[in-house]
Amino acid sequence: MSSERLFDTIPSIMNLQAYTNPDFTLPKKILFFIITLAALCICCVIIMGIERFIYRPVKGKESYKVYKKTLSHRIQRLFEMIVSGTSVMSFSVAYVVVNHIATLYGQGHGHSNAMLVRFMTAWSEGKDFVLLFMICMSCVLNTILDAFIIPLKDLDKGEKATMRMLGMFYVIIILMYLNLIGDESQYGPVMMYYFGLMVGRFIYFDASFMDFVENIKNVFFNLPYLMMCLILVGLLCAFGFNVGFFLERNYYIVGIFYAHLFLLAGVFILNLIHRLSSLTGPKE
Repeated sequence: MSSERLFDTIPSIMNLQAYTNPDFTLPKKILFFIITLAALCICCVIIMGIERFIYRPVKGKESYKVYKKTLSHRIQRLFEMIVSGTSVMSFSVAYVVVNHIATLYGQGHGHSNAMLVRFMTAWSEGKDFVLLFMICMSCVLNTILDAFIIPLKDLDKGEKATMRMLGMFYVIIILMYLNLIGDESQYGPVMMYYFGLMVGRFIYFDASFMDFVENIKNVFFNLPYLMMCLILVGLLCAFGFNVGFFLERNYYIVGIFYAHLFLLAGVFILNLIHRLSSLTGPKE
């Protein structure tokens, strides 16, 4: 369906229903969530297997305690990678949707109103400031998720900062792929903002060479989580688009964001189970 036909069927080009799939019903969403949860569990089992191979723990001994503590850190890094990726992706999706609406509005499609006119004027005159505001909102979203909704207690601030930085790199890779396959949206401005933030994270005014080396080392040792997330999201999106849960006309990035929302719900469930089991389980 073309953009013109799409927006001729709705009363306003600000209607978010233009970016959803009415055929993606509740039973299908439950099915997709079950698949997402199963995929997350498989990732956790893979991490558990690797850690067990490394430590070869014996229950009741010191090696078993080290194994449990390290395993919790590893799994929570994966969870933080998903939380950060979803938060950063929210900014990308917001940019694409708003930019699409602005383009269609400029071409005379849709029904205008006073609120829409003011918003489009602000977008055209202060686009850079609006983008900066969106980035700040994605950071606030990440903080809210970390602090209140999906608290990952085993990670310290440094570990969370590293995973957040990797979250930006993760989204940059996705946007580069979307540009490669010829998605209709322009992701260049978004990627430039992310590159700027990443460079600022690596190189800042009072940083020493050893700080830079430490940042590089942290990123390198956490790359497996980035790769695991890319594979996980890629498989979920391939399934979602192939069976018609996600629609290409809504832009690939919207479908990818939907997959991240399901992953976020899965992380919430698994982290809640982990926290409850820690409270009710035997103390060592």
